[in-house]
Amino acid sequence: MIAQLVPVLIAFGANLGDRGETIRAAQRELAASPSISNFAASPLRETIALKLDGTDPDAPRYINGVATADTTLDPHALLDLMQRIEHDHGRERGERWGDRTLDIDLILFGGRVIQDDRLTVPHPRAHERDFVLSPWLDLDPHAVLMGHGRVADLLERVGDTTSPLAEADS
Repeated sequence: MIAQLVPVLIAFGANLGDRGETIRAAQRELAASPSISNFAASPLRETIALKLDGTDPDAPRYINGVATADTTLDPHALLDLMQRIEHDHGRERGERWGDRTLDIDLILFGGRVIQDDRLTVPHPRAHERDFVLSPWLDLDPHAVLMGHGRVADLLERVGDTTSPLAEADS
């Protein structure tokens, strides 16, 4: 049987610990998986923490980035791999939208729409999150978010509060 390659978009975020190094290590681990190919990471960007009731300027700031890749995994196997990497980097699942050492979200899985108890793809809030849209636009100026339109237009609509992160700052 020939495995099908599926293009994916994955988002990364961290606001505790060595944020940039944690994200880059997680990206290296994903890219090293035999089921992942053509991995390309965006530059990292810094953002104010977003909590359930809005932005929190007193919380540790987030570093975010996205990556594109192709995978032979099914969506839930990819989710399992992403959650294992989160766990290996100290991710604790407690407070919803709480501070975290690493967050990895599956934004797109080919052109598939998935909604079950573990996974919703396309990510239901990606179109309103500058910390996803801005690094994605850095990576692909022609990107389109399925069901919502051009990433450049979406980012213009929500506004961009992120700032580029110099690699030395990460």
